[in-house]
Amino acid sequence: MNTKEAVVTRLIQPCDERNTNINALANISGIPPSTIYSVVGTKSNNPGVVSIKKICDGLEISIREFFNSELFDNLEQEIK
Repeated sequence: MNTKEAVVTRLIQPCDERNTNINALANISGIPPSTIYSVVGTKSNNPGVVSIKKICDGLEISIREFFNSELFDNLEQEIK
């Protein structure tokens, strides 16, 4: 799994747990839905830390909690 895939998977988990869709997440995070769709889709391979922080704020989790997941333990090397 690469970093982008891990971030997307980690972003979807709390949405599924809270039965929240992308538009609702954008609304509670104060960012445009297109930003989240870019992160989840193929447009953005490098989601910004500020966007991730805003999403975490909307989900009422810390950025530390977001990245505290086994998904980030064994990522593929990004430098090739």
